[in-house]
Parts: sequence; C-alpha cells; structure tokens
Amino acid sequence: MVTAVAASRRRTATRLYDDGVVIRVTLFNDPACPWGYSASPQFRVLEWRYGSALEWRLVVIGLREGVGDLVARGWDAAASAARSSVFRRRYGMPFSTAPKPRPAASGRACRAIVSARVIDPGSEWTVMRALQLANFTTPLLLDDDEQLRDVLRQLPSLDADAIVDGIDDPVVESAYQRDRAEARSAAGTPIELQGKAASSDGLVRFTAPSVIFERDGRRLDAGGWQPSLAYDTCVANLEPTLERRTAPETPLPLLQTFPGGLATAEVAMLMASGPDEIPDLEAAETALVRLAGQGLAARQPAGHDAVWRLAPAIQPAVEAASARA
Repeated sequence: MVTAVAASRRRTATRLYDDGVVIRVTLFNDPACPWGYSASPQFRVLEWRYGSALEWRLVVIGLREGVGDLVARGWDAAASAARSSVFRRRYGMPFSTAPKPRPAASGRACRAIVSARVIDPGSEWTVMRALQLANFTTPLLLDDDEQLRDVLRQLPSLDADAIVDGIDDPVVESAYQRDRAEARSAAGTPIELQGKAASSDGLVRFTAPSVIFERDGRRLDAGGWQPSLAYDTCVANLEPTLERRTAPETPLPLLQTFPGGLATAEVAMLMASGPDEIPDLEAAETALVRLAGQGLAARQPAGHDAVWRLAPAIQPAVEAASARA
C-alpha cells in the first residue's frame, strides 16, 4: 500500500505459498472521506502484520463530481471544519479545523489517483495518501488541479505534472468510470445488509473505507469504518496458518518499514497489544519524541498533530541495509 513491505516478509510469504500471496484485498476509498482517512491506522496494522501475503487493490469511489447539492443545502464552512474535530478526538488522525473557502468535489482527485495507477501501477497508493493528508490538514481543494499538482510535487518519486495532466486522458477517464461502477455494485452484499452501504447517487455503493478480503473463492466483506480486530478476524478466518508479525516494542522498526511516514495515531495502533488492542496515543507520542531526541526520527507538523519519519541522516543507512537483506 503506502510503502513496500520488508524484504524478509516478502521472502517468507513466497516460501510458504506458491503464489506469494494469500489473501487479495480490495479497498474502496475516497480522498474526501474522513472515515476512510481515519481508518488509516487499521490498514497500517494489516500491512505490518501480514506484509506481502496480502495483495492490495484500490478502487476509488468518486463521492462527488460537483458540489451543487451542498451549496443548495447551505454548505457552512465553519460547521464543516468543526466536524473534523470530532474525527480527530475519536480516531486520532491529524486534522485541521481551519475552514476551507468553499466545498470541493473529489472526482478530479480520484482521477489523479487513477492517472498515477495508469502511469506507474502501485503509485496510486502514494497519491491517495498524499491527497488524504493534504485534504484534512491543509487548505487543499480536491477539485483544483493546480493545488493537486502542488501537493504531488512534494513527492520526489512521482511525476506530478504527468499525473495531473493525465486527469482528462480518455484512458484515465475510462479506468475511473470502471472504478465508480465497481464501487456502486454493493447491492445484495453483506455490506448492504449491515447498513454500511449508501445510495446517495442512485445505485447502492460501497462506503469508504469498505474492504473485501478474498482467498480461493471465499470472500469476506467489511463495510465502512471498522476496528482493527474486525479486519484481523477476516484475515484469520480466510487463512489461519498465515504468519502474523507482532507489535514492536519501539516505533523505530515501524518508521523503517513505512518510510513514507506515520501519524502518531498510526504508530499507536501499530504498537497496541492485548486482547482489545487499545491504542495509547500519549505513549506512542512519548516514544516518538524520544526517538527524535536521539536523532533517529523527524517530526513534520500536520494538522493538530504530525507525521513521523526516519531522520534524514540515518535514512541512507536503512536503505542500504534493506538492499542487502
């Protein structure tokens, strides 16, 4: 997903299973959805625990192509911003409560994600992550191409201009419309039965972040926002012999595995243990601050919180060690 998994995990999965993949995971998400963004810690846990034994596929929903309905209902910038504080209190991901100048649709941003997939398959996860973070922690408007370009230019591994210039490419548009159609095929699924589907634009669609787990013809659906244990239960039921990596004692291995950076809430969830897996944000932040004080971690402010990465000075050594592994 956001980063490559450790090489040792890839080798283990390949040794144990002929195809190198045990479970295929389809994630329906949208960069404008605060629920989909707030589930980021749960997805990092799945990546850490199971590595490349899970093969991920991202389907963008395309929640809105325009904002006329929001304007007609009297969209309130302050009320919209205030809702962000509810999500950050309940789930911990970084949010800004600064009001945005206007509402924004997500169709252009979703097409940018698909454009990245067309240009460089796999890079769509990096674009999705960057747009989610920027949408919820900065003034970014998801339907402004130049603002999208500015966000993606901060990622040296991507060709931001090619991605944004490709938004209106017929190949990208066709792929995007396939995503939208797949996202609107939730009728009759367990997700609809559970009340986790939506029909705001006519067809019954998967809400963000719905996840489908598949293995050898078996399928388990987890609709909408779910706790980490729900996803873990799906994986365990589909393949109970799968190797499961335990939580680390410090955040350092996490920053090594996820060089793209982790929010404090993601680190807290990754370090949670025990039967209830309750994350401790304060303990996670304390451990991260300690690493920063040792020169091992770097803190980049984001919204009310931060994104943490390996300190630039030690990054080359980590990359060299990973290459040798």
